[in-house]
Amino acid sequence: MTTKGPESEHPSVTLFRQYLRICTMQPNPDYGGAITFLEERARQLGLSCQKIEVVPGYVITVLTWPGTNPSLPSILLNSHTDVVPVFKEHWHHDPFEAFKDSEGYIYARGAQDMKSVSIQYLEAVRRLKSEGHRFPRTIHMTFVPDEEVGGHKGMELFVKRPEFQALRAGFALDEGLANPTDAFTVFYSERSPWWVRVTSTGKPGHASRFIEDTAVEKLHKVISSILAFREKEMQRLQANPRLKEGAVTSVNLTKLEGGVAFNVVPATMSASFDFRVAPDVDMKAFEKQLQSWCQEAGEGVTFEFAQKFTEPRMTPIDDTDPWWAAFSGACKEMNLTLEPEIFPAATDSRYIRAVGIPALGFSPMNRTPVLLHDHNERLHEAVFLRGVDIYTRLLSALASVPALPGES
Repeated sequence: MTTKGPESEHPSVTLFRQYLRICTMQPNPDYGGAITFLEERARQLGLSCQKIEVVPGYVITVLTWPGTNPSLPSILLNSHTDVVPVFKEHWHHDPFEAFKDSEGYIYARGAQDMKSVSIQYLEAVRRLKSEGHRFPRTIHMTFVPDEEVGGHKGMELFVKRPEFQALRAGFALDEGLANPTDAFTVFYSERSPWWVRVTSTGKPGHASRFIEDTAVEKLHKVISSILAFREKEMQRLQANPRLKEGAVTSVNLTKLEGGVAFNVVPATMSASFDFRVAPDVDMKAFEKQLQSWCQEAGEGVTFEFAQKFTEPRMTPIDDTDPWWAAFSGACKEMNLTLEPEIFPAATDSRYIRAVGIPALGFSPMNRTPVLLHDHNERLHEAVFLRGVDIYTRLLSALASVPALPGES
């Protein structure tokens, strides 16, 4: 396959590929390279650029286009700069080359998750500015680190800082997912990650004997209870075609640890689980359920959280809400079909919503397989460019939402 000559490539696509080549792969992302790239974008676009170091080496970059009425709460466009690791041997092309094949598919880690959206924000602002537009509301673009490993050194800390409060965000957009159909998925909430380690202690001894009350027996009981719950939730999802994955609670057993030798019954064993708790679940009741599964297994069975998010929020998606009305109205004008869903995994939106700011997750990629975190992650240049068109219209609508009740 051959690549198209650069003379035939849209400048927005060239910029997208340039950003994809900055290797911001966990666990050692080139954040410095990303920040330099963003500073240059700010300079070219005539935007202010603020850098906020939330912990040493972890910088939030904020590009700002002031509105004509700075007293109004702003529009926040969030994206993360880091990407997940790759298994190079499974890729058709170098994942950090941003190779474009003869059909126009761009292969790169981050093509869908979520460097495409970062560049769509920037290019939509560039287009609107070059056409001489001004809007009442200020637009802030935040580029954050650490999202792919939980956002604990990124957005989770940033929302608690005075610099974040100073942005006075009234509404936010963040990442979504591709949709293989003609429709576009938009996410108004997400499941809460609960990473739970269950530890079981019991009688050790020689592995030739029928020892009672072993750690493994008790751990097996807990695993059985949790996997039975998993089966129940999976059946609930399959039985109702109207339910999407994000509307039920998922769980997977991800780690088993313990044991010292083939012929020794271990005194301690542990199992780790990744729960994604649906936003309508009673969190306190669910934690009690975890406790009861451990108690039912026997003495010496405990659990601890490696991660526990307990502040799920749902952004309104009815036409009486001015933000949803502006977002969905612009989509309707473009003849886009929207499919509102609860995000099945976790994004930085959860931290934004938790501090009371409505947020929607939206990556404008339709007729595109969901390939985030997958081998050969790719995006067609035509889908990417249409996304710039879509964001240009969305930003116009959102930044023009008139003052709401309670806004100065």
